[in-house]
Amino acid sequence: MIGFIQQLRQRTPLGWLQLSHEKSRLLVALGGIAFADVLMFMQLGFQNALFESNTKLPNSIQADILLISPQGRNVLNISTFTRRRLYQAMDVQGVKSAEPMYINFIDWKNPKTRQKTSVLVIGVNPEKQALSLPDVNRQIDMVKLPDTILFDRASRGDYKEAIAQVEQGKPVTSEIDRRTVTISGLFSIGASFGADGNLITSDQNFLRLFPGRQASSVSIGLLELQPGYDVKEVKAALESHLGNDIKVMSKAEFIEFETDYWRKNTAIGFIFSLGVAMGFIVGVIIVYQVLSTDVNSHMKEYATFKAMGYNNLYLLGVVFEEAIILAVLGFIPGAIVPLGLYHLTRNATNLPLYMTVARALTVLTLTMIMCMISGAIATGKLQSADPADMF
Repeated sequence: MIGFIQQLRQRTPLGWLQLSHEKSRLLVALGGIAFADVLMFMQLGFQNALFESNTKLPNSIQADILLISPQGRNVLNISTFTRRRLYQAMDVQGVKSAEPMYINFIDWKNPKTRQKTSVLVIGVNPEKQALSLPDVNRQIDMVKLPDTILFDRASRGDYKEAIAQVEQGKPVTSEIDRRTVTISGLFSIGASFGADGNLITSDQNFLRLFPGRQASSVSIGLLELQPGYDVKEVKAALESHLGNDIKVMSKAEFIEFETDYWRKNTAIGFIFSLGVAMGFIVGVIIVYQVLSTDVNSHMKEYATFKAMGYNNLYLLGVVFEEAIILAVLGFIPGAIVPLGLYHLTRNATNLPLYMTVARALTVLTLTMIMCMISGAIATGKLQSADPADMF
């Protein structure tokens, strides 16, 4: 290993010398790679924000097993099933409790601007902890009062004044479907690609807001197991006992169910994946053009090396050295620019758009692969270079 390192130190950095000799070409190449990296960072960021924002509610649900209708596609497009299934689930050994959760969209009027927006209303039994959100559990007794709700402070829109009033202990009133409601507390889940915000209230208040909805029509069944019982075993027993007209899932399966919907069944998930692929292809083309031009302009020099006894492997190493240098140097601005774009987008949309180490490593790896592919293509002419044809 020490000998190998000494060889590297003694080796002439031919790749770097060729790149730095044409500084304008180097800057153009780095700009192109940075652009491709920014495109991949943004698409991956949006894709992650899509999954994270739409799984925050499923992640916060406090249940061992969940029941939903087979017609339900995701939380925002959940169907309903009869509450009798919850009573039947209680007959299965190991099930400690079975509580209903009600979910529906509704038009919500901003207390300040009076503009309407679409929010998700969640109705739960205030006597049971349905969500693992400390702010909700601390204030859940408030929603026992008629027409009282908890408001999502991370909702998309201008709510600074209303949030400040609630934080000072001053109730704020608004309107839902021509019904006056009181905001008595705050919590945080955040906006998503499907909803501008969330409201949490009691199951009774939920039914008041949706007078056409029957109490027997449940959106999600939340099952808690007795200590010592295995989730997989109880889940199998429930599936056998309840039949095919109900879908039984563990919490992890429910989160994956939500993620799969946005990844596979919506155009937006495909578009973000396509955007990453397009950024990768653009980068390959840009780097190929740079390396191909460099190889063509130095073909005689490469042929001279061949005449001196250097083999194709050495010459290919020079081109790959250039590719790696371009990848590393182009990645630096390509990772810095998205930091500002993430901040700008996060402030404008309230979506969870943050730079992560995993994403940075992913893009760096894609950049290295991108440049190596370009280098491999660009060396096609180099391998066929014949000194006899050059002179």
